[in-house]
Amino acid sequence: MTPQRSPLLGYAALFIAIALLPALGAYPIFVMKVLCYALFACAFNLLIGFTGLLSFGHAAFLGAAAYGAGHALKVWGFPAPLGLLFGAAVAALAGLAFGWLAIRRSGIYFSMITLALAQMLFFFFLQAPFTGGEDGLQSVPRGRFLGLDLANDLTLYYVVLAIFIAGFWLIYRTVHSPFGQVLTSIRENEARATSLGYDVERFKLVAFVLSAALAGLAGATKTLVLGFATLTDAVWTTSGAVILMTLVGGMGTMVGPMVGALVIVALENKIGDVGRALAELTGIAWFNGLGEAVTLVTGLIFILCVLAFRRGIVGEAGALLARWRRA
Repeated sequence: MTPQRSPLLGYAALFIAIALLPALGAYPIFVMKVLCYALFACAFNLLIGFTGLLSFGHAAFLGAAAYGAGHALKVWGFPAPLGLLFGAAVAALAGLAFGWLAIRRSGIYFSMITLALAQMLFFFFLQAPFTGGEDGLQSVPRGRFLGLDLANDLTLYYVVLAIFIAGFWLIYRTVHSPFGQVLTSIRENEARATSLGYDVERFKLVAFVLSAALAGLAGATKTLVLGFATLTDAVWTTSGAVILMTLVGGMGTMVGPMVGALVIVALENKIGDVGRALAELTGIAWFNGLGEAVTLVTGLIFILCVLAFRRGIVGEAGALLARWRRA
């Protein structure tokens, strides 16, 4: 078996396992939420893990697409495929504007510009009449997708899985293409890439727009799944959450952001149940409030990863497997 085919078979097995989760008793809405955030994290990883650009404002693209798709589906009556594409297009345009301004700087200056622009967009969403303000855009219809009734959770589950696989495949092909090799060279040594004749700013801009579009696709799909879009999608803490997902799972790996998204979303949704179970088991009432301390737990996980697992879960597992093979 060729080395190129081995990872593809592994990814195929992973997607087949995800497809079988509802039959094994998994809650479809929860898994779909994880898939949306996993696509968001994979899009962010394309930027930071393979291009070396750290964006502090990536939630702006998630939120822009969420509101754009929600408005198109609810108010304009777009069918689901067009609504999702419209949301991704809105995010891509926002990414083009953000990237055109931000790539003129590097390092922390680039990161702070993206954060400032994202905060400006957040306050626009707060004041704009079509977003619903603090109440958000509610009751977004699912509609139909190529003749399939998305009101059925199981039908929607496989549509969301297909969208995620398409986004993942696009990222995989980008990373393993000559364009992706140039992005890697920019990450490793930008000055050398410039000396070889590459237009570094243009490559950065294309990568930024592609990452924004995929993040937007994740946001639009999330709105379709949950039926609403709120300011939480565009707030700066969501940008921090996707950074955490990428670092916990493994920056610069293909599967790492998926694992990180699963860990963080599971913590946010299930830590309260874990706390109540621990309280019943140990008799310590403090565990009942564990659900309110989710930011504390995720912060501790982030510190642990930075100190002890700097390559993330998947990165450390891969390094351990490589050492075992050499031994």
